[in-house]
Amino acid sequence: MRDRAAELEPDAYVPSPCICVCTIDPGTGWCVGCYRTLDEIAAWSGMSDAEKREVWRCLVERVGPA
Repeated sequence: MRDRAAELEPDAYVPSPCICVCTIDPGTGWCVGCYRTLDEIAAWSGMSDAEKREVWRCLVERVGPA
């Protein structure tokens, strides 16, 4: 996750963090594959690149230390 987030260039295409392991952890409310919330997953396609980068920043924090 950190490696993928570190590759984000300021003006580059922002890829989805989805790794096709789509199960929501009931304790955290995050997908166990990509660490997004259901709201983030649902909104992803309509987000601006800046909003997507912000989600990526949150995901790195959710994953915790490397």
